[in-house]
Amino acid sequence: MSDQFLENSLFRNVYCYLAGDSDGCVSHGYETGFLPGGWEWVAFALTAFIVANLFIQGALGAVLALIWGERRILARFQNRVGPNRWGPFGSLTSLADALKTMFKEDIVPDQADRFLFNLAPVVMVVPVLMVFAVIPIGIGTVVADINIGLLFVIAITSASGLAIAMAAWSSANRIAIFSGLRAVALLVSYEIPMALSLLGVLMITGTLSMTGTVEAQDVPFIIVQPLGFLVFFLAALAEMSRTPFDLTEAESELAAGHLNDYSSMKFGVLFLAEWAATIAGAAIIATVFLSGWRGFSPIPSHLWFAGKVVAVLFTIIWIRATWPRLRIDQVLVLAWKGLFELTMINLIVTAVLTAAMSDREADGSLFSTSELWIMAAVNWAVFFPSVYLIGKLLASKPYEEPSGQVASPYAVATEEILEGASD
Repeated sequence: MSDQFLENSLFRNVYCYLAGDSDGCVSHGYETGFLPGGWEWVAFALTAFIVANLFIQGALGAVLALIWGERRILARFQNRVGPNRWGPFGSLTSLADALKTMFKEDIVPDQADRFLFNLAPVVMVVPVLMVFAVIPIGIGTVVADINIGLLFVIAITSASGLAIAMAAWSSANRIAIFSGLRAVALLVSYEIPMALSLLGVLMITGTLSMTGTVEAQDVPFIIVQPLGFLVFFLAALAEMSRTPFDLTEAESELAAGHLNDYSSMKFGVLFLAEWAATIAGAAIIATVFLSGWRGFSPIPSHLWFAGKVVAVLFTIIWIRATWPRLRIDQVLVLAWKGLFELTMINLIVTAVLTAAMSDREADGSLFSTSELWIMAAVNWAVFFPSVYLIGKLLASKPYEEPSGQVASPYAVATEEILEGASD
């Protein structure tokens, strides 16, 4: 067994329990295993299956919890009760909805491209589940600590817009096709600022590894990189089709958008992918900008990570309960005339600061804690005027009547009734 796999404590604890008498496990303190000698390949296959299913089932359970939690929180924001019938505090409502969806009739439109129509839910959900493989949820608890984790996340999350376009186009529904076109517009517009917002983090850490990014955050990067966090957070909301960027599903003009013609478990899988993407986005934000699993003893690292993810999810739900949906032109203007410029400002400032503090520390890190605080002070000094200037640039101009024309007053019915009553 390669030492690269055995360095992963999650993989090692499962594998060495099965094949503890192998050479690599013995060097890590294991003596005997459940399987006899020579069955290491079986132990490897079982370990891969167990670890992958552990994360997948955890993601599915988290989705059910998030659906219930969001419905309860939105109910509180809107001064109502929310789900409260199935289970304590309505906690089994999500499970009941999932079971109901499983037994719905599966309908495929006559004019639909059946192959693409059936493939779209798979293309939607598989990349989302793959994202969880590179996110460290605790000390030594990660499926694959690859050295290009950030690049992998950016590449794999771009498939969501393509899956929406595939689902919309294959259904042969023009309303759904409009939803697909909006998804492609969001994908093209927000992928660029999202990727550029992470370059500042890369300059500071010197690594694309998610674990390395967490370990480099002696000061959380939300403090060191406020502009990068703001851009990444807004771009992530757009990529996840969350409020105020939920243009792929608009009740007033597109109804359910790309989901219009889906039913039964195809609808359920697409719905699952959207909520899993929200959890994955919150986990990425917690990892890259909130120092991931790092915290204070004696609270375990897994609880620190879970608490930060829940905090990000609550913020996302709060935004949904507060902000209205933007128009498509406002969304595109924000991407190209707002977030892109903010990323350029962040890159320039970060490049100047990293060039001025280029000496590697004794522990191998690029910057000391004091240098990170200096970066934070400079970046916050740049943050407020930059956001203010971009806000002024994006502000709507006041409406002015065309010159030479006088608008005639338009009386509503109430005013006419009042005038008649006064006579």
